Amino acid sequence: MAYTTIDDPTIYFTTNLRSGLYGGSDTAFDIGFQPDWIWNKKRSGTGVHSIFDSVRGFGSSGKVIYSNNNNAEGTNALIKSVSSTGYTITASSDDTGTMVDWCWKAGTTGSGTTTGSGTGKAYSYSVNTTAGFSIVKYKGNGTSGHTIPHHLGAVPRFIIVKRIDGVSNWHTYHASLGNTQRMSLNETDATSADSTAWNDTTPTSSVFTVGNSGTTNVNDADTIAYCFAEKQGYSKFGSYKGNGSSDGTYIHLGFKPAWTLIKRTDSSTGGSWILFDNKRGNNVRNPVDVVMAASNNQSESDWGTTYDCDYLSNGFKWRYDGTGGYNNTSGGTYIYMAFAESPFVTSTGIPATAR
Repeated sequence: MAYTTIDDPTIYFTTNLRSGLYGGSDTAFDIGFQPDWIWNKKRSGTGVHSIFDSVRGFGSSGKVIYSNNNNAEGTNALIKSVSSTGYTITASSDDTGTMVDWCWKAGTTGSGTTTGSGTGKAYSYSVNTTAGFSIVKYKGNGTSGHTIPHHLGAVPRFIIVKRIDGVSNWHTYHASLGNTQRMSLNETDATSADSTAWNDTTPTSSVFTVGNSGTTNVNDADTIAYCFAEKQGYSKFGSYKGNGSSDGTYIHLGFKPAWTLIKRTDSSTGGSWILFDNKRGNNVRNPVDVVMAASNNQSESDWGTTYDCDYLSNGFKWRYDGTGGYNNTSGGTYIYMAFAESPFVTSTGIPATAR
């Protein structure tokens, strides 16, 4: 069997760096695929992390939510349209300075009725089973044991859920933490026991289960879920322990990373969700050290050696002792999600090259 089914990860995920368009013209960007999930952030100054997707809709009535706060969904026309090869940005006051757009492909759409306990509710989705990614918009029913089809055809290891029609924290499920725990994408807290979030039930290859949480399952509340299954050579969702050394912990991925999101789970010290990619600033070479935090609105930062890590052909390795708690504190526990620049070995046996 081939090592991976995804020889070219850039047709499913990419980082697009660009200048803000305010005062200019609407502009189309060719990224080689239709993006169904676009995460936008200003790099050069403070600004919200704006999250758009094809299920909630783009265009003049496009819908946006923000990873760094608990606000209800708003209307924002920044993503004017998408096409089979990219997307068009509206030149607006929301688009100034230098910007980054992280883009993922889903694709196949459908709708149905939720299952499990309580009244079945309507849901709609977009999914890419090859890349292990789906977007599901559903209505809660307020009953523990409500099951939501995710259409991945594989067990998701990471799920991000946000109620969109009211003020509510983002709740995340991560397989490394298990079904009794949750973390909030917009907060810096340590992991919390919460039986109402995931009903103490592990997702299956067809559904994930929610309790009667005020975030994941409010009766008749519109809710969005982003679901991820691991694909060898393309994505991984795991955990590691920090070692407090400049010869830091190595995290094996099985691919050269293009994007990583990391969160400390055992303490709120250094508890920001820190985000790296392979294109911003110094990150085109090692050490990778230009960081943003998904849980706040600050600009990107190069904190000297504070975040230093190496992106390698098969994973990443910290080059800092972890003072501050963010990434490599001795004994600290961390979760991550990661996507590939290239697999360690392609389906034809071609190995990835180191930096």
